[in-house]
Amino acid sequence: MIKHCLFPAAGYGTRFLPATKSMPKEMMPIVNKPLIEYGVDEAIQAGMTNMAIVTGRGKNSLMDHFDKNYELEHQISGTNKEEMLVDIRSLIDSAQFTYIRQREMKGLGHAILTGKQLIGDNPFAVVLADDLCVNETQGVLEQMVKLFKQFRCTIVAVEEVPNDETHKYGVIAGEHLSDDLIRVTDMVEKPEQGTAPSNLAIIGRYILTPDIFEHIENTEPGKGGEIQITDAILKQASNGCVIAYRFKGKRFDCGSWMGISMRQITAMKTYT
Repeated sequence: MIKHCLFPAAGYGTRFLPATKSMPKEMMPIVNKPLIEYGVDEAIQAGMTNMAIVTGRGKNSLMDHFDKNYELEHQISGTNKEEMLVDIRSLIDSAQFTYIRQREMKGLGHAILTGKQLIGDNPFAVVLADDLCVNETQGVLEQMVKLFKQFRCTIVAVEEVPNDETHKYGVIAGEHLSDDLIRVTDMVEKPEQGTAPSNLAIIGRYILTPDIFEHIENTEPGKGGEIQITDAILKQASNGCVIAYRFKGKRFDCGSWMGISMRQITAMKTYT
């Protein structure tokens, strides 16, 4: 039912300078795979086949990664190194990849709006690749797709964070339908210390209904002078149904050195 997944990947990744001076942060490796490949794999496991990637200046390696490299494949053909390309070949064959460039960095809401013509009038998922989510049994997007079949509305993934870290996130509040589901009534982007409506923070997994594009178009710049997706989703919540879901699994904030280092350590333990 949900076949499209949007990857906003146009940002400069300044928290990882100087590494991101010439390499997209989405291409930073966790063991031997770049961050964005984990996100694409999660989307494919959830049944999505159309990967829409919003890119920017200096991001050509994203397109190259999800394409064949004939010279490389010829060079390692018939060697044991050929097995190392099995996973990425499978991903390339399992999905269609389309790209559009975001010319100005005006916030996550603007990045999602930039991808409108790749999505069309379809419900779609959004993955922020620097939030790496793992679950041994069922990916976060797959969990959310099942909920969408039930509620047919926008769904955001949330997790509890320490109260002194709520200023780093979009934070929700609402009516608890169960231990894991909350009907959203309020949503604040990066609230000032001590003003957050709860400690439930939105992480980089969304399922959005296509009317979100109209809401974004009618959203004025908010926190930091950017067009915030939280402001647009709050409009949906006031008009109908937005569900926050406390997902099953573990999230690594790979948008920070600490998060990506912890994920590397965990991954190395898995492989050894």
